[in-house]
Amino acid sequence: MPGEIIHLNVGGKRFSTSKQTLTWIPESFFTSLLSGRISSLKDDKGAIFIDRDPALFSVILNFLRTKEVDLKNVNIESLKHEAEFYGMKPLVQKLSLCEELEAASCGDVLFHGCLGPPCPPLLMRSRSQSTVCQENPHRSAAQQRHSSAETTQSGFRQEENHSSHMRQASVDISSLERQGSSSTLTRTPSTHSLSRLTLSAEARSISRPVPYEALTSRLANATKTAGLRTDPLRVTMLRGHHNWIAASYPHFVCCYRMKDSTGWHLLWTSEYQETPIERIAINAKVMSANQDNSNKMVAAAAGSMVRLWSISEDGGSREIGVFNMHVPVDSLFFIGSQLVALSKLGKVGVWHSMTHNWQIQDVVAITSFDKAGSFLLLGCENGSVYYIDMQKFPLRMKDNDLLVTELYRDPQGDKVTALSVYLTPKTSLSGNWIEIAYGTSSGTVRVIVQHPETVGHGPQLFQTFTVHRSPVTKVMLSEKHLVSVCSEYNHVRTWSVTRFRGMISTQPGSTPLASFKVISLEEYDTHQSYHAGNDFGPFGEQDDQQVFVQKVVPETDQLFIRLSSSGRRVCVIKSVDGTTISAFRVHECEGSSRMGSRPRRFLFTGHTNGGIQMWDLTTALDLLSPAEENTDRCLGGPTPGELVKLLEQCDISQSQNSTPCISPSPSIMAGSLLRYTSECGSGQENRSDPRGEEQGAVGGTEPSPQPQDWSPNGKKEMGSYWV
Repeated sequence: MPGEIIHLNVGGKRFSTSKQTLTWIPESFFTSLLSGRISSLKDDKGAIFIDRDPALFSVILNFLRTKEVDLKNVNIESLKHEAEFYGMKPLVQKLSLCEELEAASCGDVLFHGCLGPPCPPLLMRSRSQSTVCQENPHRSAAQQRHSSAETTQSGFRQEENHSSHMRQASVDISSLERQGSSSTLTRTPSTHSLSRLTLSAEARSISRPVPYEALTSRLANATKTAGLRTDPLRVTMLRGHHNWIAASYPHFVCCYRMKDSTGWHLLWTSEYQETPIERIAINAKVMSANQDNSNKMVAAAAGSMVRLWSISEDGGSREIGVFNMHVPVDSLFFIGSQLVALSKLGKVGVWHSMTHNWQIQDVVAITSFDKAGSFLLLGCENGSVYYIDMQKFPLRMKDNDLLVTELYRDPQGDKVTALSVYLTPKTSLSGNWIEIAYGTSSGTVRVIVQHPETVGHGPQLFQTFTVHRSPVTKVMLSEKHLVSVCSEYNHVRTWSVTRFRGMISTQPGSTPLASFKVISLEEYDTHQSYHAGNDFGPFGEQDDQQVFVQKVVPETDQLFIRLSSSGRRVCVIKSVDGTTISAFRVHECEGSSRMGSRPRRFLFTGHTNGGIQMWDLTTALDLLSPAEENTDRCLGGPTPGELVKLLEQCDISQSQNSTPCISPSPSIMAGSLLRYTSECGSGQENRSDPRGEEQGAVGGTEPSPQPQDWSPNGKKEMGSYWV
């Protein structure tokens, strides 16, 4: 009967209403319940029991009675979830409209624009490996005596016994032009408007192009391997230089360029790379003072191989060469005109744009690094800090080796796991004041100072901090602050730095400023490029405000931007299209040629669908209210409610380590040591420390945890993350 009284027990609270009130919305939960299509349970008093939230049900019941909804002290998202459960379509539509008004697809005031996914290159499927060897006839005889060509395929033959240093000629694709018609270069139609250089039919008789759709289908149906994604358009890394952005995908690299009037444009796409790309770098090509220096140089590393291209402003490209480090490449960057590749196993590879020489130098196992000006500083596992002056390379050499000079040795002999260099504006005839902050594996942070007048005596120990109980993973010394991060949930300690005439001073000395955590979870089987594409900072110039970018869980569309000095929240970035953020990078773009224009700082986010979104951090920092910076009302990272919501899709795994988190650690589980073992074969003895180490953007490292049991049944489950 329509007037029948229905008694309900919702979550322990009793409600009474009429059948007509409950069933006026067709095809709802109650129409099915009262018609018998859904089985029901009754309590001891005969009321129908429904195991749901009684507070939210009371709001829904009032809507059924009055067709109005009261949203005071009610979470719209939670109410919408309950309305969907009960099948209240009219209420769901109203609540959805409320949500859409708050979250516009065009983004908020910080959203600057987006770039669509690129058209990927053709897959070149090799039938065999080939070797290309060619000496550069334009180089001197003395240079050629120290050079040896490298092969261009992934199956490089590795020398069984190679010396501690090598000077090798790059494989210049222009050499193929001189080998006759069998190796001539032709331009073939590409998958987008920009053409690429490919070998002619005669030269590519060993290869045949395969449509990229075939690759996508094959990867989608393939068995997932540890650390290897099957989505070929996932952005894995982003790097910037001036008004250029380089974006890395699993098997190719793209370059974008910004123009004042037309904005960002896709300028160049590399050919397909068989081995997944793990590191990229971009820089201006420095030639000579009377030449055009507008070309950009882009480098990509996969395993032990480094590939280098020259890109012009019109999108033309030339492959400069392919170089072999013989060990996995853990860091790739430019210092001036030199391309530098580092391996934690103790090798430094350098390519110089003037001589086109590739040289490998053996050093002590590297645990951290930083660069300032023309200096490359290396923190090593023996407790020493070494430096190389790249500006004087290759002139300053000893017995054909790089001049690697020991600058300082830790008093306790601990591993130097994090390194930061600050060049002060104080100058003299002898040079700059150099200030260096470093962290160790024991948790100690030290500051050393090099005076121009005491260059021959080495740096002096200035200050020591022993506030961390876990290995230090990051250190940043800037004009106003000293920031250190340890491996326990990315615990951050900051100090304000006192300076006198630009130089660090002991009066009144460094003052403790803040203590907070930047928790960041990673997947256990993450790929090598994950940490390089998701490093949380700090980002920014040393004489400016620096920020952390906090990505709480791997599969998320949100990033928390926080001041590195205080941990205060600057803003929350949320993907405008709801896609997962797979990589991010903070980069300062040059100002336009218009009067009054200034450089602006942007956050670039790469997504799993191949798109790139841009966010204006300069505006975000300008909108901060300095008056509230030191008040309790300021938010930092995610609140407990926000954190729980972010963790809803995670299955947090456990381990038997003394600390439940060595974060961010999982990327080191498949680090250099494990990759080196797999490349060199099981028959080769590995004498390195079995605890791999991972190096961050400023050289942070942390010891590798040894996982015991990853889930209750002893097997790693899908969607589980390391804590």
